[in-house]
Amino acid sequence: MNAQQAHKEHVLAVSRDFISQPRLTYKTVSGVNGPLVILDEVKFPKYAEIVQLRLHDGTLRSGQVLEVSGSKAAVQVFEGTSGIDAKHTLCEFTGDILRTPVSEDMLGRVFNGSGKPIRLKVPSLFLVL
Repeated sequence: MNAQQAHKEHVLAVSRDFISQPRLTYKTVSGVNGPLVILDEVKFPKYAEIVQLRLHDGTLRSGQVLEVSGSKAAVQVFEGTSGIDAKHTLCEFTGDILRTPVSEDMLGRVFNGSGKPIRLKVPSLFLVL
C-alpha cells in the first residue's frame, strides 16, 4: 500500500462509525492486583473503554478501563483475574463503552453488572394500567 492509498484508507476510517480490523492488541500486562489488570505502553487508552482479554488457553474475559495515567491503564476485569498471566495475556481495546439495550422484555428480570440476566422473569406483584 502506498502513501496515497494509506491516506485514503485513513480518511475513510475516521469518517466511519466502526473500527476496521485489525485492532491493536497489547501484550503489556505489568501486573494483576485483585480484580484489576495494569497495562503499560497503551496508545491513547480511554476512560470507561471496554477491553477484551484473551488468556493463554483461549478464554475471553471482558473488562473496563477505570483509570488512565499517560500510557498506563487500569482495567477492572468483570469475570475475575484468576489465570491471567502477564506474559501470555492479550488485551484488545474495543474503542467502545459498555452498552445495554433496554426493552419491555426486561421487566421483572434481574441482571448482573454486565447486563446479562442472572434470574428468570419473576411474576409481577403490580398491575400496570
